Amino acid sequence: MSDLLARHRAVMPNWLALYYTDPIEIVSGKGNRVVDAAGKSYLDFFAGILTNMIGYDVAEVREAVERQLSTGVVHTSTVYLLRGQIELAEKIARLSGIPDAKVFFTNSGTEANETALLLATYARKSDQVLAMRQSYHGRSFGAISVTSNRSWKNNSLSPLNVHFLHGADRHLAQFKGLSDAGYIAACVDDLRHVLATGVSNDVAALIAEPIQGVGGFTMAPDGLFAAYQEVLADEGILFISDEVQTGWGRTGSAFFGIQNHGVTPDMMTFAKGLGNGFSVGGVVARGDLMDGPHAVGLATFGGNPIAMAAANATLDYVLSHDLQANAARTGAIILDGLRAAAPRFPIVGDVRGKGLMFAIELVDPETGAPAPALAARYMEETRSLGLLAGKGGLYGHAMRMAPPLTLTEDEAREGLGILVTALENIS
Repeated sequence: MSDLLARHRAVMPNWLALYYTDPIEIVSGKGNRVVDAAGKSYLDFFAGILTNMIGYDVAEVREAVERQLSTGVVHTSTVYLLRGQIELAEKIARLSGIPDAKVFFTNSGTEANETALLLATYARKSDQVLAMRQSYHGRSFGAISVTSNRSWKNNSLSPLNVHFLHGADRHLAQFKGLSDAGYIAACVDDLRHVLATGVSNDVAALIAEPIQGVGGFTMAPDGLFAAYQEVLADEGILFISDEVQTGWGRTGSAFFGIQNHGVTPDMMTFAKGLGNGFSVGGVVARGDLMDGPHAVGLATFGGNPIAMAAANATLDYVLSHDLQANAARTGAIILDGLRAAAPRFPIVGDVRGKGLMFAIELVDPETGAPAPALAARYMEETRSLGLLAGKGGLYGHAMRMAPPLTLTEDEAREGLGILVTALENIS
């Protein structure tokens, strides 16, 4: 493994992050477990950054891809009719709840967010965009401009004029002690103030993650985006919900994360889990917005036959097995268990989440300050105990986890036991 790591460092950029002091190579997977090159097995609680949504070696997905491969057609591009793309778009349009919805497929969430921003700025004839503090929307030029996390921003240059809002930052002194209703009211007051002071004439859109991924699964209280949307609607401002991490039933309480707020946005972006490891992303939007741009467009690889075969099979599996309900059930086992255990550990600053999307925030036990070094230790400890987790948060101090939606109740209890044991070992 040291040889492979050396080769990696010789040809890959230094900023390409690797987990663990001794990075691992995953060589096989089955169900909700993976095996590394040394033969060690892990319960996977990060799923390739929320991408292996229904686990590994799923027969329905594998067989769908093999059927498409057997035709000899791996790629044709969007200049030809693509049956699988049309079928998947029909399903997504129906599930979205967006009136007269149309769908455009891309290869990733970054591309999806770029597309949504293009549609919004074109429709509104404005480069002004609202986004959320602590957000992350991708690594491209436009996506970075609406990202509000210094660790992920390479420069201040931007094709957009962006203003950042409150909504997932209740740890700040001015919001501590506020009820959900009080916090929502304060955030709406701030939105109105931004519109009165920080912008000029029309604003194109607000783009927001219902639960912030890289932000460490921080989230606005349910109802905030409904209150925001009332203000946006008065101004004609569009609302883009970034569902790259929160879509397809992961929160347990709604099929798309924004539905927890009782909101139907103008557009939703998606990616990651839909292909269960195959590259697929996209935008579902009101038909008038999607049809608006006058220039010709296409996606050479977006919505290709192989990705569409995998995505159709994955979405059908999610729906036929009611994995949203499973996310609610198994997520409750883990979240309830973590919340019950947390008072024993002064290093736990917060336990938060919805469904199979949850995080543990680690802090200095004396000061309560974010403790990224403790998070790094916790990562190593969970790995040694046979569980893969992710890391995030504004200060790199939150352990964020999102197991496959196929997690069983026994696996949920097993994972919970590992997480609590790891807390005991580093406390």
